[in-house]
Amino acid sequence: MLALILLGTALVGGLVLIPFGLPGLWVMLGSALLHWVLMPQGGVGLWTLAGAGALVVVAEVLEFTISARYTRAYGGSRRASWGAVLGGLVGAVVGIPVPVVGSLVGAFAGAFVGALVAELTVAKGARGAPVQVATGALVGRVVAAAAKVGIGVVVAVLVMASAVVGS
Repeated sequence: MLALILLGTALVGGLVLIPFGLPGLWVMLGSALLHWVLMPQGGVGLWTLAGAGALVVVAEVLEFTISARYTRAYGGSRRASWGAVLGGLVGAVVGIPVPVVGSLVGAFAGAFVGALVAELTVAKGARGAPVQVATGALVGRVVAAAAKVGIGVVVAVLVMASAVVGS
């Protein structure tokens, strides 16, 4: 019973980390792996771990492609798409010096600024309205964060259900 409580706590903690741009999905996957190793006679199984791992990889790929797609949908160039992706990464890592939410704000601001700067470097006739393009990058980053949280909920339910049924 204690193992299930600890697993549930780790899964919820991982879910809380995701919107802040922190590796919450990896914390969730790591806690499932730890549960599997420590509770070999019941709990999370190998197939559950494989499924959760696949979902985590999909979520990570989606996080970076959704922002780029929204940038393009708002009239941005390929360069602006890459600017949004790289700006979001740099912003999440550097963050704004605000405790807890700094990396979230940094990721959103980084995607916006990265797309804006990249779009401004494209030849005048070949680019969209830079602020509109940067807004698309920001919207894409928000949608990507929401998608990642949604996948995190699926991972949490999958792992917890497997642990409860296996116990």
